[in-house]
Amino acid sequence: MSAARQLHRSSALVGKPNWPGVVAHRTDPSALSRLQPRRSYSSAGAPPSTSLSGAMTAGCRLSAAHRWMRAGAVPRVRTVLLTPTSGPHRVPVRLYGNRASGAGFSGEDGADSSGSGGEESGGDGGGVPYNGAQMTALTPMMVPEVFPNVPLIAVSRNPVFPRFIKIIEVKNKALMELLRRKVRLAQPYAGVFMKRDDTNESDVVESLDAIYTTGTFVQIHEMQDLGEKLRMIVMGHRSVCNCVGQISEADLTPELQPLPSSNILMVEVDNVQHEHFTVTEEVKALTAEIVKTIRDIIALNPLYRESVLQMMQAGQRVVDNPIYLSDMGAALTGAESHELQDVLEEISIPKRLYKALSLLKKEYELSKLQQRLGREVEEKIKQTHRKYLLQEQLKIIKKELGLEKEDKEAIEEKFRERLKDRTVPQHIMDVINEELNKLGLLDNHSSEFNVTRNYLDWLTSMPWGTNSEENLSLERAKEVLEEDHYGMDDVKKRILEFIAVSQLRGSTQGKILCFYGPPGVGKTSIARSIARALNRQYFRFSVGGMTDVAEIKGHRRTYVGAMPGKIIQCLKKTKTENPLVLIDEVDKMGRGYQGDPSSALLELLDPEQNANFLDHYLDVPVDLSKILFICTANVIDTIPEPLRDRMEMINVSGYVAQEKLAIAERYLVPQLRSLCGLTEEKASISSDALSLLIRQYCRESGVRNLQKQVEKVLRKVAFSIVSGEHTRVTVTPENLQEYVGKPVFTVDRMYDVTPPGVVMGLAWTAMGGSTLFIETSLRRPLGGAESKGEGTLEVTGQLGDVMKESAKIASTFARTFLMTQDPNNHFLVNSHLHLHVPEGATPKDGPSAGCTIVTALLSLATNQSVRQNVAMTGEVSLTGKILPVGGIKEKTIAARRAGVTCILLPDENRKDFSDLPDYITQGLEVHFVDHYSQIYPIVFPQKQS
Repeated sequence: MSAARQLHRSSALVGKPNWPGVVAHRTDPSALSRLQPRRSYSSAGAPPSTSLSGAMTAGCRLSAAHRWMRAGAVPRVRTVLLTPTSGPHRVPVRLYGNRASGAGFSGEDGADSSGSGGEESGGDGGGVPYNGAQMTALTPMMVPEVFPNVPLIAVSRNPVFPRFIKIIEVKNKALMELLRRKVRLAQPYAGVFMKRDDTNESDVVESLDAIYTTGTFVQIHEMQDLGEKLRMIVMGHRSVCNCVGQISEADLTPELQPLPSSNILMVEVDNVQHEHFTVTEEVKALTAEIVKTIRDIIALNPLYRESVLQMMQAGQRVVDNPIYLSDMGAALTGAESHELQDVLEEISIPKRLYKALSLLKKEYELSKLQQRLGREVEEKIKQTHRKYLLQEQLKIIKKELGLEKEDKEAIEEKFRERLKDRTVPQHIMDVINEELNKLGLLDNHSSEFNVTRNYLDWLTSMPWGTNSEENLSLERAKEVLEEDHYGMDDVKKRILEFIAVSQLRGSTQGKILCFYGPPGVGKTSIARSIARALNRQYFRFSVGGMTDVAEIKGHRRTYVGAMPGKIIQCLKKTKTENPLVLIDEVDKMGRGYQGDPSSALLELLDPEQNANFLDHYLDVPVDLSKILFICTANVIDTIPEPLRDRMEMINVSGYVAQEKLAIAERYLVPQLRSLCGLTEEKASISSDALSLLIRQYCRESGVRNLQKQVEKVLRKVAFSIVSGEHTRVTVTPENLQEYVGKPVFTVDRMYDVTPPGVVMGLAWTAMGGSTLFIETSLRRPLGGAESKGEGTLEVTGQLGDVMKESAKIASTFARTFLMTQDPNNHFLVNSHLHLHVPEGATPKDGPSAGCTIVTALLSLATNQSVRQNVAMTGEVSLTGKILPVGGIKEKTIAARRAGVTCILLPDENRKDFSDLPDYITQGLEVHFVDHYSQIYPIVFPQKQS
């Protein structure tokens, strides 16, 4: 609960005169006239000079002896629930002690009230028009000591304490009409009870259980009719309790039906009798402590001072009235509603004083906390304000002395200083000057000022005409490339050619290269080495999964938080116009509702267009023709054809075991040994252990997994040395399993000796090359004469559509070829065969297994095994032609790894095989064929003999 809310609530209870919505008791009569517009109506019997508040005070105050010393039990009471009656009625009545003029109640001549108990004898409940806000000021009158039946007004949060004035607004139509009638009948009294549920905003309740049993008997001093609601100034006179007993009635013969439930508009009440008490030392002490606490609160919070001092000094001394003192103390606090109600309901004067004192103590502690927080905040604000004033004065003094320029002048000078040593194109310089002039006309605190300043910051940060001095020495470049990477001759040769061309031209140029190959072969790392070899700045960003074109071409300046694309950011970061930019994973770009990034790369990677690249943010042409772009990809099938056409494709193949061993010995082991804090004297891995690790644990094309396994070995070696188990460790094939666990690959191939119907093929995957076995078997025995020519072929192994069609072509050609070789063999024509390609969980597709399937079917039909340690690849046509395939290097590496000694390749792939290094082709028997008739005598030599 905030301090402001507590102060407002407390002042509303004690009746601070200067606060809106509250009229104080015993103050100037003008305090009751703040509700506008006001129309006052005085009684004919009241003298004009009578003070309204004085009459109220005189009529309300009872003698101390009569009001404090009364004691007695609350008599048995009856509950009478009165609801509004329906139907028009009009009874002439007369006003007693109060008269409303015709301006307030048009068409009403008078009202009559009979019965000392305050029972209503009649009145007009409707037909009274209310145009605008109408004020009725009631003439002060003596308040009756007993008034059992009063309208029920349910309030929330704060009860009305006796002798306190409060403003109440009523919005319930039935209750409003009832209160109007009561005022016309000179019975301006009501019972104000607090609801148990503070969240209920209604002015009426359906059950007495919804309100507390103890409330306050109030007199309506002034009523303002606003049409949809009544705003009344009421003054509490005494505590009352609602009567919840049952009315004793005689037995009636007819059975009566209960009335439907409705809101309670009137309630029968009885005065609350406080317990008899004597002024003991305890009461005196409590009274004195309450007065002291109130004075302490006033000292801490001056807002309470005026109203509280008026209440304590007006008329009789407050300290002589413990009931009033306890009520004032409770009303002064910002306690919870149930705590205030507890004070109102208490009939024991000492307990009532004690409860009020408890609430005052809490309020006092809260006031102290509020004062402390206020001082801290005020001190902080003073310091901040003082610092701000001193800074502003310092700025003015420096400007007067010429020591400091205006902010805009300093910003403009900073931007022009950046461009001093740069060669800025004229059309860009015109844009910069225009933006600088615009900046000088803008206010420093406007949003457009920040947008323009950021735009100029980017324009002036670009490396206009700044290039890094490129290395054109072939020897130096070759040394750097060999130092970082083993193999990759195609890539290194292409970079050396680039340097040679630049050396002959005398100037550098941009180029767009694309390295594609399996993961872990060094495509990304070689790009950094190329940048070092060329002495160019290096910048890398990945487009894998990118779906937003703005990442490449930037955002429009109109967007909040807009910024240029990656290429412009690259130029600002590298501060040169000729960096090496690596665009990683171009085969994994996405496509979203923001556009297609691969299409945005077309302009970026086009040598004819990137000299005038237009970024959305800068909106000026930027020359990118001097940048060396290098892209990487695992496969090229997913790269759009227009984008692939703009790049020079360089294949980075996987490594054979010899290359992996050399990479591990030259690069991986020294680097990882240093990373683990080991030295060569403490830890070493033998070449045989590395070869076994490569053969049985790391068969992938790249060396990333090999790096992980070597690091795993060295980590365990470091642990054994630190724990004191060993002082020096040498890893050998005998103890390798202690560091890396059981072998993953125990055999190099599925069949050591292939049976009839099984032939080894060669396949290419994104991970490199691998061997592939084609298995064929008889699914159903040969049938009789009726089944001739109805042989079938079933294929399994997750084969794609292309491979399934290749199997059908191979089956058709095998039948034809077998008839030429052995006319009496009708096995393939009449048999039901099954072809399977392990492993079944790996999807396979492509036409390169055509000649292998034909060989497997012929081997099964002739019941003869093919030549051992032979593998083949090539697409077969329906007439037996062997067509070229791809991935020759990967397939050859896979054949060497599987121990193959003879491979069969299409004749048109002879050029691909001749490019392979000698250590891959050494020891291999290679046959290049262009028709299957050349394969048959090689794989079935026994047939020829």
